[in-house]
Amino acid sequence: SNLNINDVLGNYSLTLIDALDTLAVMGNSSEFQKAVKLVIDTVSFDKDSTVQVFEATIRVLGSLLSAHIIITDTKQPFGDMTIKDYDNELLHLAHDLAVRLLPAFENTKTGIPYPRVNLKKGVPPDSHNETCTAGAGSLLVEFGILSRLLGDSTFEWVARRAVKALWSLRSNNTGLLGNVVNIQTGHWVGKQSGLGAGSDSFYEYLLKSYILFGEREDLEMFNAAYQNIQNHLRRGREACNEGEGDPPLYVNVNMYTGQLMNTWIDSLQAFFPGLQVLIGDVEDAICLHAFYYAIWKRYGALPERYNWQLQAPDVPFYPLRPELVESTYLLYQATKNPFYLHVGMDILQSLEKYTKAKCGYATLHHVVEKTKEDRMESFFLSETCKYLYLLFDEENPVHKSGNKFMFTTEGHVVSVDERFRASLWEDILPGQEHSAHGAKPAELKAANFSSNCNRVPDERRYLLPLKSNYMRQIDRMVGLI
Repeated sequence: SNLNINDVLGNYSLTLIDALDTLAVMGNSSEFQKAVKLVIDTVSFDKDSTVQVFEATIRVLGSLLSAHIIITDTKQPFGDMTIKDYDNELLHLAHDLAVRLLPAFENTKTGIPYPRVNLKKGVPPDSHNETCTAGAGSLLVEFGILSRLLGDSTFEWVARRAVKALWSLRSNNTGLLGNVVNIQTGHWVGKQSGLGAGSDSFYEYLLKSYILFGEREDLEMFNAAYQNIQNHLRRGREACNEGEGDPPLYVNVNMYTGQLMNTWIDSLQAFFPGLQVLIGDVEDAICLHAFYYAIWKRYGALPERYNWQLQAPDVPFYPLRPELVESTYLLYQATKNPFYLHVGMDILQSLEKYTKAKCGYATLHHVVEKTKEDRMESFFLSETCKYLYLLFDEENPVHKSGNKFMFTTEGHVVSVDERFRASLWEDILPGQEHSAHGAKPAELKAANFSSNCNRVPDERRYLLPLKSNYMRQIDRMVGLI
């Protein structure tokens, strides 16, 4: 029940595994090879340890798969990351972990998985029947990659079934999903629809599954979800950089009525501008990013929950989350506006000033008082550091190698590869219409902008991305001025 300390650690060298591909992206082959050997020699999932299915999937499974793909890539874009006598050990570890997570998908009437599983014994007898939308519906990228690498449809099938089950439970009225669902009855226990905790990566993975696997229905679900988000969650003026009214903001509403449920947003929602960049909705992304950056400027960190009406944190801790850095990086890639390098520098200096500790970087217990906790989440190394590094490293192979890369929700780098687009089991996946190769794919549609995938025009590239009067308006809104 403690928001801040949850059972994600798993007793299986989480930080070591989660940071593997960060070492590769930084070009440090000797440390990468050392870390991989350490994982192969010491990590076992045969443990009496209860873990969250979602966290184990995105942090551990995703990282093992990413490192395996890097090691076996014939082009070796990051330098020589090969391992002598490598025999697919990381893939076998990933497979072993995924098999231990599968019991979560059994004995559930809806196909939506249990939130926790014991790696040795399966679903604990006292397990809750409630899970959050993001936790149950954001497993498809990792499970799909594993299935396609192994040629075994089981993993993708259970993950896809969970996504479709959640999608089928959306409101007839608004098209929105809630944030907590009963996996046996399909009833919504949490009726809040928002972009933050409990929902965030569900939307992200609809789009990223399409990018990786090319399954048309993933894109169709994403387009519908994005339209409903724009219709019911977005408040403020219609355009980001022109017109009158409040800055655009995405709020938490009741999934059935679209009515405002509270006046806070959480720090996880700062991922959304990055997602908007991926679909070409750059203008809207600029505005939402500026709002989060203003909160960062005020505290030198992002509080876990910020009440925009009270102009104060509702939940004041900051566990070194990456979402604002991620959106900053993606906005810089899209616009090349140096403003985002300044944002990155600002974030970097705040981290150095407020969170640096003797053995790493510490969670801030309170963003106002700057007190620390004895904890460094693994995503600090797998995401926060990686996105900051890539923001400033223009020549990185991620940008220059000619390979197309995608980041998982835990920041693990995966090559967008033809072998992930081959459907090996057209007949097995339930009720699925696969687009025939060569069929025209559904288009990416963003609801709130006029030009698709156009970069910000050259004449604006060296001005502030957001006009200064709108910047000041946001600064006032968060109590900076």
